[in-house]
Amino acid sequence: MSTVLETEEHQALRTAVAALGKRYGRDYMTSVVRDGAHPRELWAEAAKLGYIGVNLPEEYGGGGSGMAELSIVLEELGAAGSPLLMMVVSPAICGTVIARFGTDAQKRQWLPGLADGSLTMAFGITEPDAGSNSHRITTTARRDGEDWVLTGRKVFVSGVDIADATLIVGRTEDARSGKLKPCLFIVPREAPGFLRSRIDMELQAPEKQFELVLDDVRLPADALVGDEDAGLLQLFAGLNPERIMTAAFGIGMGRYALGRAVEYAKTRQVWKEPIGAHQAIAHPLAQAHIELELARLMMQKAARLYDDGDDIGAGEAANMAKYAAGEACVKAVDQAVHTLGGNGLTREYGLGSLITASRVARIAPVSREMILNYVSHQSLGLPKSY
Repeated sequence: MSTVLETEEHQALRTAVAALGKRYGRDYMTSVVRDGAHPRELWAEAAKLGYIGVNLPEEYGGGGSGMAELSIVLEELGAAGSPLLMMVVSPAICGTVIARFGTDAQKRQWLPGLADGSLTMAFGITEPDAGSNSHRITTTARRDGEDWVLTGRKVFVSGVDIADATLIVGRTEDARSGKLKPCLFIVPREAPGFLRSRIDMELQAPEKQFELVLDDVRLPADALVGDEDAGLLQLFAGLNPERIMTAAFGIGMGRYALGRAVEYAKTRQVWKEPIGAHQAIAHPLAQAHIELELARLMMQKAARLYDDGDDIGAGEAANMAKYAAGEACVKAVDQAVHTLGGNGLTREYGLGSLITASRVARIAPVSREMILNYVSHQSLGLPKSY
């Protein structure tokens, strides 16, 4: 894919990460899933090379760069067939929130480990009865002396089993009066009352999904990230990187599938010419390539706006990038499988499992319909229906 709009440093980063991804590849990730393990080797090597914490501040061991660089890392690993989903959560959401809003003590405690990969953090926002409506979040935090006590449930939380802590989105109790006041709390994995149960997913991925129960989880005062009254700003500071990184995840997966299909179409011969010579095969693959390129352009715009400190502009672009990447990813995977015919559903070619995986970019962390709501309200100024 063309990189002419990127700096030499970005192009060099792409090349280096692509080389790392190629050393691991789809076979590595498939074996990790089959063994019920986690991609610890790839995570550790990526961290050692400075890729995992490339967006975090230099003073805490990070690369001092931003979402532009972190999204390149995830996209290129995905394009090699070995994406690291926890990059979306640990350095992008949690690392960003703590770097921007955490206390000095929180930064010292978490950022060096998040940067070098020795610590990971999960992120819990979705609830069983709230879904896309974050205004219905019922996980509450109440003060008890100097402590906070959290009560509630979360669902579809990735990687809680390997995360050292989970950044939980709750609400202070006065939010029930009608004013939304989300607050973010760092909950250690072994905190008493912090219970997890694994959700049985059709999705074949090394990162497991969990439902969480917070049963009067008692936390010290310094578990609260940032200002109690600035929770909404802090929350969106984490959600914009989440959308940018989900776009990178989708673009990388789409590129991987498209690459396999193009390789097959160049060599598969049924009649006189390889099947890729036929426009019924070639044109849909060309379309998929165009749509992935367009999605990447919007992702680059979103990352640039975010890194420049334009949270409002980044919010619009990040939602659009996530939408475009989700659509492009699903279409690229579908066309890749179709190009291979029956071979597209065999374990040998490894594309069939991507049919389910590609849906993630359409559904999570926010559905395409909610993005269309956002654009119709925020960008076009149309009235709300809810």
